[in-house]
Amino acid sequence: MTRAPRRRSSRGRSTIATVLSAVTLFVAALAPGLVGSGSALALVRIPLECVLALVAVILLPWRWARRAVAILVAVLIVAATLMAALDRAFEASVGRPFDVVSGWSELSDGYGVVRDSTGTAGAIALLALVGLLAIGAVVAVAAALLHLGRVLATRRRPSLIAASAVTAGWLVLALVGAQLVPGEPVAADDALSAAASTVGQVQVAAADHAAFDRAASTDPYATLPPSALLTGLKGKDVIIAFVESYGQVAVQGTSFSPGVDAVLRDGNAALAAHGYTERSAFLTSSTFGGISWLAHSTLQTGLWVDSQQLYDRVTAGTRFTLSDAFRTAGWETVSDVPSDSTPWPVGYSFYHYEHELDATNVGYRGPTFSYAQVPDQYTWAYFQQHELAGPHKPLMAEIDLVSSHTPWTPLPRLLPWDQLGDGSVYDPQPAEGLPPSVVWQDPHHVQQLYGESIQYSMGSLISFLTTFDDPNLVMVVLGDHQPATIVSGPGANHDVPISIIAKDPAVTDRIASWGWQPGLLPSPTAPVWRMDAFRNRFLTAYGP
Repeated sequence: MTRAPRRRSSRGRSTIATVLSAVTLFVAALAPGLVGSGSALALVRIPLECVLALVAVILLPWRWARRAVAILVAVLIVAATLMAALDRAFEASVGRPFDVVSGWSELSDGYGVVRDSTGTAGAIALLALVGLLAIGAVVAVAAALLHLGRVLATRRRPSLIAASAVTAGWLVLALVGAQLVPGEPVAADDALSAAASTVGQVQVAAADHAAFDRAASTDPYATLPPSALLTGLKGKDVIIAFVESYGQVAVQGTSFSPGVDAVLRDGNAALAAHGYTERSAFLTSSTFGGISWLAHSTLQTGLWVDSQQLYDRVTAGTRFTLSDAFRTAGWETVSDVPSDSTPWPVGYSFYHYEHELDATNVGYRGPTFSYAQVPDQYTWAYFQQHELAGPHKPLMAEIDLVSSHTPWTPLPRLLPWDQLGDGSVYDPQPAEGLPPSVVWQDPHHVQQLYGESIQYSMGSLISFLTTFDDPNLVMVVLGDHQPATIVSGPGANHDVPISIIAKDPAVTDRIASWGWQPGLLPSPTAPVWRMDAFRNRFLTAYGP
C-alpha cells in the first residue's frame, strides 16, 4: 500500500530536480546577455551551448568524459557571465569593455578604489562573495548539465531529434539576425562568443603592439643636442599639473559645469589682475574614467598609450619624454604624486625624475579624503615652500592633483595658506561630507560633488598662482581624462581642457600659431588635438 505513494514522491522529486536543472542550465547560459543588456528579454533566447553540451553528454559513453564536458561548459558559461559583468563595469567607469589581454592589472586598481570607498573589510568581503558565487555557479551548472544528460539519455533517440530541430531553428534565427533586445540575438552563443572575443583581443593586441613599436622606433627629438631643446623656456620654472578627472563635461553642457565655469571666469579676472596670460584648448585623452597614468605617458612620450600593456611596453624602454627633454636641457626634474604611498620605480627608471614627492615625504599629518591622501592645496603649499621658495636651479615638475579623484566625497575646503601647517588643520573636514556609500546611491548627487571637486582643485590652483605670484613660473594644467560614465553620461568623448599659464607674454606668444583661446575656459569651438600630439608641438614651439 505504501509503494505507490513512494514511487509518486520519488517521481515528483525527480521531476522537480529535472525542471530546476533545466532552468539553472538555460538561465546560466543566457546570463551574459542578461547582464550585458540589463533586459529580462535577454532570457527569451536559444543558447546554442546548452544544446551542444547536452548532445555531447548524451552521446559520450565514458563517465569521466561527461564530467569533463560538464565542468568545461560550466566554466565557459560562468566566465562569460563574469566577463559581461566586467564589460558593464568598465563601460560605466572607463568607457570601454574589459580587455582580457591588458585589463587584469586595472582590476587591482579598481579594487583599490572600492577599498577606499567601502573600507578594507567591505572590499575583502565583496571579493570573497564574488569568488564563492563563481565557484557555486560552476558546480550548479555542471550538476544541472549532468542531471539533464542522464534524464535525456534514457530517451536518446527523441532527445537527439529534438536537439537537431532546435539547432536547425537556431541556425535560421541566426541567419535572419532575429533580436528582441538590441545587440542580443535570439540565436544566442554567449559563452562561445566570449571565447572567440578573447582570441580576437589577443590578435588585435599583437597587431597594436607591432604598430606601436613602429611609431616608437623613430624619434627625431631624442637626438637633439641640449642647446636645441626648450630654449624658449630658459630660466623658467615649468610645472605640468594633471587635474584628476578634469574633463570637458566639467566646463560644458552639464548641470554642474556652470559652477566650474564661474570659478574659471573668476580665475581669469584674478590672474589678469596679477599679470598672467593664459591660452586654452582641448586634448583627446588616451583613457576615460580612470587609469590616469596612460594619459600621463601619452602626453610625455608623444605615443598613443591606451592600454596597460602598451604602458608597460613603453616604460620598459628608453622613449624620450618631456621630463627627459627638460633634464637634458639643464632643468632639475621633480615628480609630485600625492596618491602614492610607496616609491614609484617608473619615475626614476623611465621618466628619470631626480626627486620624487609622495604622500610619505611631504610632512602631511592630516586626514585622508577618501582616495585623496593629501588635499590639493596642501600639495601646492608644500611644493612652494620646499621647491620654489628659495634659490634653486630651473625646475621642471609633474604634479598630479588628486582631490578630484572618484568617489568625490568627502571634499576638503580652501583654507588660508598660512594656516595649513602640517595638515592637521584638516582634521574636522572629512566628517563634514557624506561617505561614498551614501552619495553613490544617487547619480545626481555624484555629479554635483564631482563638479564641486573640480571647483576645489581649480580654485586651489588659481589661489596658488595669485597668492605666491611667481613671475618666473610657467604652468601647463590639464585634465587626465573625463570622469566615469555616471558623471560624463553614455557616449561621452575623451576630451579634456588644457591651459598654458605664464606671466611672461613671450611664453604665450610662442604658441600664437596654435589658435588656442585666451583664458582658462575653452569654448566649444576651441582646437582639439590628440594628446599624443602635444609633446612634439610643445618641443617645437619652445625650441630654438
